[in-house]
Amino acid sequence: MSLPIAWSSDLIGTATRHGNRLAVHDGADAQLTFAQLCQRAHNLAAYLINLGVKLGDCVASCLPNGIDAVWVSYGIKICGAAETPLSWRYTLEELAWCHHLSQFKDVVTQTGRENDWKELGVHALLCKDIPTTPTRLLPRIEQQAWGRMLFTSGTTGKPKAIVYTHGQRWQGEQMQKAHLPWIPNVSDKILLMTPYIHGASLIAFAWLDHGASLILLDGVELEKVKKHIYDPALKAIFAPPTVLAKLCAEFQGQIFPHIQCVFTGTQPLPPALYQKALAIFGPVVRITYGKSECVNPITILTPEQTHAFYTQDVVHAGACVGWPPSGVEIKIEPQTQNNDDDTTEFKQGEIWLRAQQMSLGLIDANGLRMHEPDSWHSTGDLGYIDSIGRVMLTGRIADVIKTGGYRVNPGEIESVLADLPNTSAMCVTSLPSEYWGEVIVAVAESEDLSWVDAAKQKLETISRHKQPRIFFHFKTLPRNPQGKVSRKQVSAHILKTHTVSEGAHPVLQAL
Repeated sequence: MSLPIAWSSDLIGTATRHGNRLAVHDGADAQLTFAQLCQRAHNLAAYLINLGVKLGDCVASCLPNGIDAVWVSYGIKICGAAETPLSWRYTLEELAWCHHLSQFKDVVTQTGRENDWKELGVHALLCKDIPTTPTRLLPRIEQQAWGRMLFTSGTTGKPKAIVYTHGQRWQGEQMQKAHLPWIPNVSDKILLMTPYIHGASLIAFAWLDHGASLILLDGVELEKVKKHIYDPALKAIFAPPTVLAKLCAEFQGQIFPHIQCVFTGTQPLPPALYQKALAIFGPVVRITYGKSECVNPITILTPEQTHAFYTQDVVHAGACVGWPPSGVEIKIEPQTQNNDDDTTEFKQGEIWLRAQQMSLGLIDANGLRMHEPDSWHSTGDLGYIDSIGRVMLTGRIADVIKTGGYRVNPGEIESVLADLPNTSAMCVTSLPSEYWGEVIVAVAESEDLSWVDAAKQKLETISRHKQPRIFFHFKTLPRNPQGKVSRKQVSAHILKTHTVSEGAHPVLQAL
């Protein structure tokens, strides 16, 4: 029989041990001690319970990164509700879709979006209006109650709501703590810059449980980064590749020996970017693989293993994300392919997994779909397992481009085009064509097309049918609220102003 989870007791115990030590800093002026974190979380929990929120009810939060995001997350969790975090940057249409799926009645938020919630018929609780009450120990929470609802990035369609029970949430948090590269000391700090509602919060829970502190920025705010990155107490940074690229560009030529780990993931890490990070931080980059449906860590590549992979004589195709930890199983289901030149020695296909921290199920336009107990989960990711058991990602099934009778992974092409001059990011997508089926398009985040000649030279290393036939640029590539470039949005933005000519040699024509 599964024992209930003592969320409230755990938080009170942490606050008792660490009291007035710094828990969260926003990089500027706002900060929160462990005692204040515990107090505010219990204030909110008591308020929600008095409002009639019951075990497993969905309660949303919609907040920018900052100290409020942290204590609100704890408050919703310890009262036994299903925390439903929403991006502060969601449009009204996106908020409406998330509300449609999860049907929350209350949202904890800040001033500035009251009209949006009024239009959606949702009761908005402003952080500044939560009353202070004496902290009291709250009941333990039954493991099977709904405990968190996360939304997928929506890069291949409308977001889906992923449901976790409190028991599954607890299991995921323990996995995070068990696989930190070291046990954080109470004086250790970590710098977080990505949306708190996703990966940043998972690391934050593990970090705070050890009495260490967070510096939580609302994006890559470089002036604030500069105030903290030289602090010897700053031991770790969470920086997915898009964030890491900005840090490497800003701090090129500098060295930070006090940084013991750069956590990365969410997107493949290009070899050229690893070399830049190596020069600045040393061999401290750790890679993990996670999904909204099964939180990190699904696989882990330690800093030592990461360094060994990226400094070998031949770097194999695909993004290496390491080995699954105990409690996670991976298998490859082959896909039907007709790439005549595919000479990869390993069996490639879709990655399936099952794990202790797997979610309960998902909600989409068709309603709730539960995962079968002990069943395998289709990730939608393509990849293979190499000769020593590492998982190698090669793309997404939904992103596969069908062109001229071939199936092409855009991620493979993006890896070839990584680190081009005069570009800050690269996206390979497709546009519809009667002649080709789909035309491959390389789109750079750049001021102009000065990078194209260098791109064509690099592309000579891959088969002709995989080479883009059209080159384009945007000053800023469209991204979703999680900061990921959306191939679907990139294609749509191009077609707003251009059309593709038909025939063997397609070109873009302005409308």
